[in-house]
Amino acid sequence: MIARPMRRVVWAVILIGSFVLSSGAHLAAEDLASWNEGPARQAILDFLKATTDASSEQFVPLEQRVATFDQDGTLWVEHPMYTQVLYCLERIPAAVAKKPELKNIEPFKTVLSGDREAIARLELKDLEAIGAATLGGMTVEEFQQEVKKWLATAQHPRWKRPYTELSYLPMQELMRLLRANGFKTYIVTGGGQDFVRVFSESVYNIPPEQVVGSVGSTKYGYDKQGRPILTKDAKMLLNDNYAGKPEGIHMLIGRRPSAAFGNSGGDREMLEYTGAGRGATLMMLVLHDDAKREYAYGPAQGLPETKVGAFSQSLYDEAGQRGWTVISMKRDWKRVFAFEP
Repeated sequence: MIARPMRRVVWAVILIGSFVLSSGAHLAAEDLASWNEGPARQAILDFLKATTDASSEQFVPLEQRVATFDQDGTLWVEHPMYTQVLYCLERIPAAVAKKPELKNIEPFKTVLSGDREAIARLELKDLEAIGAATLGGMTVEEFQQEVKKWLATAQHPRWKRPYTELSYLPMQELMRLLRANGFKTYIVTGGGQDFVRVFSESVYNIPPEQVVGSVGSTKYGYDKQGRPILTKDAKMLLNDNYAGKPEGIHMLIGRRPSAAFGNSGGDREMLEYTGAGRGATLMMLVLHDDAKREYAYGPAQGLPETKVGAFSQSLYDEAGQRGWTVISMKRDWKRVFAFEP
């Protein structure tokens, strides 16, 4: 039992903390140290001041402060291919060993050929078929262990570093600053929910229950020892992309975000949904326009075409019309990764 004087101290700390979070923004020079001065950085600061000032008409109560982040291309590198797709591609030989008939069926035939150019031309439906074939049939615990094992050894071909080291430092700073001001940060990704949950806490300080992603069904059953297990199935329950993002937000978060961050057409509806809310809102899109430090692709603003994380010119124009902020990686970020000097 806590002594009475100590209880008073505890309550004082709680009350002071609540007052700070509800009465004003926590801002310091180092909070966005990897951001250059400019419209993007200022938009973040203005948003935090508006949402945390109890006297402001745009004030957002503490319990309603929700910020959602796409992952691929928004929080970490998505080129030359989505990380989870690479994981699934490496699992195809094992899937074919279990089902030899797959070796003569597309897209598995193309993947087994090793033709990188042909693999790069695979369509979304092909990638979904690969995911279904390589992820189904495992228990959720087996899947988690497989992903952990793969992430521990897999390296990006360009930087020769683990994929978990390729998160963007400016976005990490942004998430920390939002949390310091009472926001709950969620990942809302078109990638696999179970895949991202394996590393979300260690990489982003976002717990598994705050990850919303594309998710397949699971089947309840028992192992050989009679212990209850959940086995992953190929049936898709939620495709958390495009309109699926606000649908997933409602289903698993239950609150409309005040801030949303993305980088491609797949994030458009999430930003639109966020912007329709009350109080101050912040919608931002990362534009990959820095081939020297990361990659350059669009095709917005004349950047190269891409099938992975496309940011169209129409989305760029819409952002300007709606007051969404476009983050230029080249202009707005002093550093891209934490390992940079």
